[in-house]
Amino acid sequence: MPFTATEFSGLFIFEPVILRDDRGYFFESYNEQTFQQQGILTRFIQDNQSFSRYGVIRGLHYQLEPHPQSKLIRVLQGKILDVAVDIRKDSPTYGKHISIELSAENKKQLLIPRGFAHGFSVLSETAEVSYKCDGFYHKASEGGIRYDDRDLGIDWQLPPEKVLVSPKDLELPVFAECRNNFQ
Repeated sequence: MPFTATEFSGLFIFEPVILRDDRGYFFESYNEQTFQQQGILTRFIQDNQSFSRYGVIRGLHYQLEPHPQSKLIRVLQGKILDVAVDIRKDSPTYGKHISIELSAENKKQLLIPRGFAHGFSVLSETAEVSYKCDGFYHKASEGGIRYDDRDLGIDWQLPPEKVLVSPKDLELPVFAECRNNFQ
């Protein structure tokens, strides 16, 4: 199977089977049956896409109950460091994070279950990121954690003077003070 389990319950790295020949390549970026065979029954209902330049950090974002979102992240162009922080209070990995390089070249995807904060940094000149969600955007349920929270200790693999963060994300609270209703 093209799935690699992580130490985080429900969080998988998905590496699609790539068929290459002299014309180029083909792969299924998502197939519901393949995911169901792994026991992943997530029903995706919304696709999002972003374009960013080098140094941009987006996140860490999530949506609170009763409007949480699982996400399947992939890169269409460029390279990012994708980060997920477990904010499920009863989880043995609560407060820990995983980071993985996703790129158009390696075609890896990260399946992030509900109860995680998500963000990424752009490591290439530009990056185009696409992700599926299993819940619709719900503004009143928005939550977030400041990207540079010292307690989380995330290495975004960018020089500090090159980091670009939105004003909205700069106002996010640190992990210890974030709104969180996940168990």
